[in-house]
Amino acid sequence: MNNEDQNKAPIAEALTNFKKMRVVPFDVPGHKRGRGTPELSSFLGKTCLETDVNSMKPLDNLCHPISVIREAEELAADAFGAVQAFFMVGGTTSAVQSMILSVCKDGDKIILPRNVHRSAINAIILCGAIPVYINPQTDCNLGISLGMKTDDVIRAMLDNPDAKAVLVNNPTYYGIVSDLKAITEAAHKLRIMVLADEAHGTHFYFGDDMPISAMAAGADFAAVSMHKSGGSLTQSSFLLCGKSVNVGYVRQIINLTQTTSGSYLLLSSLDIARKTLALKGRQIFKQVQDLTTYAREEINRIGDFYAYSKEIVNGDTIFDFDTTKLSVYTYDVGLAGIEIYDILRDEFDIQVEFGDLSNILAYVSVGDRERDIERLVSALAEIRRKYKREKAHLHKYEYISPTVALTPKEAFYSDKKSVPLETSCGEICTEFVMCYPPGIPILAPGERITRGIIDYIKYAREKGCSLTGPEDMDINFINICRKGG
Repeated sequence: MNNEDQNKAPIAEALTNFKKMRVVPFDVPGHKRGRGTPELSSFLGKTCLETDVNSMKPLDNLCHPISVIREAEELAADAFGAVQAFFMVGGTTSAVQSMILSVCKDGDKIILPRNVHRSAINAIILCGAIPVYINPQTDCNLGISLGMKTDDVIRAMLDNPDAKAVLVNNPTYYGIVSDLKAITEAAHKLRIMVLADEAHGTHFYFGDDMPISAMAAGADFAAVSMHKSGGSLTQSSFLLCGKSVNVGYVRQIINLTQTTSGSYLLLSSLDIARKTLALKGRQIFKQVQDLTTYAREEINRIGDFYAYSKEIVNGDTIFDFDTTKLSVYTYDVGLAGIEIYDILRDEFDIQVEFGDLSNILAYVSVGDRERDIERLVSALAEIRRKYKREKAHLHKYEYISPTVALTPKEAFYSDKKSVPLETSCGEICTEFVMCYPPGIPILAPGERITRGIIDYIKYAREKGCSLTGPEDMDINFINICRKGG
């Protein structure tokens, strides 16, 4: 990485220069640098509206960059150790979908863990690929899905030598890391491409004592959420490409779905965030690790809560652990994670990232302070004191292995009908049901509905989990294939 070049932020610098010019805007956006929408300008700030501009010669064009955006792409690729970095303004969802669409066509197989984000299965619906799911191992004590066993991935590749790609979460929402390097080496021997969903792994590229990044492991693609731990604006991400990728074709794929009106607010935030991480990333993420280490120590002193870390590493399904993640097991307090999530927000004005049936995740970044951690610790101690109860009424998380009856595309576009959830057992689902966050499907199109799935959905709904995906937002009804299967 060339640190001298990394001092540059070409898109941000071009915007700064543009603001100094007295250009009369007879183009979009219609707010005309905020003059037409004074209330919006007052709310967001004059600088924000002045930099919300359209593509033009001094500012380049995201669809076909030849100047400042192209230079910014090259700097990002250098910072991340990639051959190419694409600026994505549709979130990491668009990055995940672009990398899958770049390697899979209708009827192609892709190997992936079942606990993927819905964006991956959405891509499979769009391109008509056939998913070969690897059921993740689970930690029954913590109530979480783990990484993929390397042997399971290799077996799936040997059983499906015609597969085009294998997708790996690096890491999972909870910070669990698979052996990405071993998986990548095995896949490449079989001429199978490796795609990494690094929505929660931006810091792997810049911090010390971190799990290996996708590019360092030799993966072909990585979808990186800069807006999560990287400091850019929400909805901005990078798609990274390795040396075996046809980057011209990938840009064509991106342009199939990504907007032709890329937001310069998002683009400049990616540019500046990349510069910051390239120059100060080690210091930034050392500070984050210090905060999460302190938080875990304090939370584990409370009793009944368990903030876990590298002690759970087993060298396989938990090959490594991301210590910037503050994942906390709540079951022994007698409260579901989603219940603690609600109490923290409603009674203590603390917003954590998510709560599931057994855990909460507090996302810690360079923007947090030690006193913020202390406030969280104090709130958890008070929750234990006030609300601790017997845990016999709680259900432990149980991974339910899906039965795939149709491809996601076949099911999603099939002739369908709506039936009561309670009577849907045995039918083929045509839509998603998931808790969001983290956006991992309980049911995906093409999977057979079982009694266990129905009971799990009902329990999650009773506990207050935010269930999304179905046409019926109350999830009293669910869409199934009209012809059955």
